[in-house]
Amino acid sequence: MNVFVAVGERENFAAASRWLDLSPAAVTRAIAALEHQLGVKLLMRTTRSVRLTEAGSRYLVDSRNILASLREANAAAAGINATPRGELSVTAPVLFGRYFVMPCVVRYLQAYPEVDVSASFLDRVVNLVEEGMDVAVRIGHLPDSGLKALRVGQVRRMLCASPDYLDRVGRPQHPRDLQDHTVIARDNILPRLEWRFGDTVAPIVQRIRPRLTVSSNDGAVAAACAGLGIARQPYYQIADDLAAGRLEVLLPDFEQAPWPIHVVHRETRYGSSKVRSFIDLLVDHLRAQPHLA
Repeated sequence: MNVFVAVGERENFAAASRWLDLSPAAVTRAIAALEHQLGVKLLMRTTRSVRLTEAGSRYLVDSRNILASLREANAAAAGINATPRGELSVTAPVLFGRYFVMPCVVRYLQAYPEVDVSASFLDRVVNLVEEGMDVAVRIGHLPDSGLKALRVGQVRRMLCASPDYLDRVGRPQHPRDLQDHTVIARDNILPRLEWRFGDTVAPIVQRIRPRLTVSSNDGAVAAACAGLGIARQPYYQIADDLAAGRLEVLLPDFEQAPWPIHVVHRETRYGSSKVRSFIDLLVDHLRAQPHLA
């Protein structure tokens, strides 16, 4: 299973052999033996590439879970759960990770010198099981899943623009007034962009035609501060600009209910001390942030 996971994740026999410190021939024999034992093809090989079959993709997920359980069982039996050690993987949205998670990661690494952390800050939902992550920060309402979640705060999403822009163009009084303004928006995979306002049961839905579409929230904030137009951003990303007078909040009476923030992790039979200790530190850290209250 270890060999198969290494090959499946890298889709390359040579890379897996280097990672495992095994000869390419040993890796090839191990995969062939596993496929023979299971009676199913796990990998499709050509002279140029290696791809997982449908059965191989499912087996990769199961293998990761089994190997993780084995590592946790070995750690518990060896009695090393008292001292966090090993590798810990964490994921969070890009700017949230930079502002709030990274300071916590640094404190954790300073407190536990035998732990190495891999932090992936991505503006997408990371599948903890399939991508082998230990802990994630999720913003928004959670779907039903087998993951353990701890609520640590909430995020208000606000319309904002620079005072200079508003003095030139005027201040909207209702969401429908946005059609007369320059709008700055995050990139959107849907054919049309709609912003919702007010009550979640019967919201006001306003179709938006952005003049500027950007791939990151910090780019949208920079454009708004420069006086281009109106953006919609999480409060924690614009709090300093609001305090400094570079931005102004718009339509506060139409603001939607805040989105919850959760720390999410996989629940396992054996408690991992490195995961538990990091979650404890992260939860306390996030709950103490005034911008997330």
